[in-house]
Amino acid sequence: MELAEAIAALDRFSGQDLGRTLSRIELALEGATLDSSQSLLLAHNAQHDVLAAAGLLKRFAGQVNVVIHALGVLLCLPRVLQPGEVIESVSLGAGNAGKPFDLETDRRIAEFKFIAWKGGPEAIRQNSVFKDFYYLAEHESAKSKYLYLLGTEFPLKFLGGRRALRSVLSKNVRLYDAFAAKYPDCRVVRDYYLPRRHQVIIEDVSSILPELAQGLPLTLGIE
Repeated sequence: MELAEAIAALDRFSGQDLGRTLSRIELALEGATLDSSQSLLLAHNAQHDVLAAAGLLKRFAGQVNVVIHALGVLLCLPRVLQPGEVIESVSLGAGNAGKPFDLETDRRIAEFKFIAWKGGPEAIRQNSVFKDFYYLAEHESAKSKYLYLLGTEFPLKFLGGRRALRSVLSKNVRLYDAFAAKYPDCRVVRDYYLPRRHQVIIEDVSSILPELAQGLPLTLGIE
């Protein structure tokens, strides 16, 4: 099944509002028998090909974040690189694939985070940004260090704030233990960030990637 066919099959089943569609099916099935239920399923497009379509799109959706990261890095390169700067390594997949950073050139090391911050309690985003900042700041290199984000207002507010580092690093016990041993006096995020804020340049790439900065829904054509 092609992707376009899968989308069309799901559209036929879901209609304009999947919740309402499911409610109509639930009501229609009340009092149904073996014979009548078969015709009701057919009438509502509840068929095996739709289930196959959903499975295909689920597998595809599992790669969307990787695609966003890869394309985000690639589309940023022409705007962030300087004339004559030479790329030494780039990591486009998930988890840097054994490379320490998303980008390393003869002049810089860099990490990219393509997440649109909302300004509320965003612990997972905060944890991830702090870890990237920490690894960049700790890396022994004379090269410039960059952290590229979609918007900087909320990340900078977090980095300059008083969230407990034990909480920020709670999902990575090994990292927290190493951090606490090296910096026993750092209790909250700002304790670590403020003395090192000039070591890592945090830049906003929203103007380079307006499609992501505007938070456009990735619906794959499904209403």
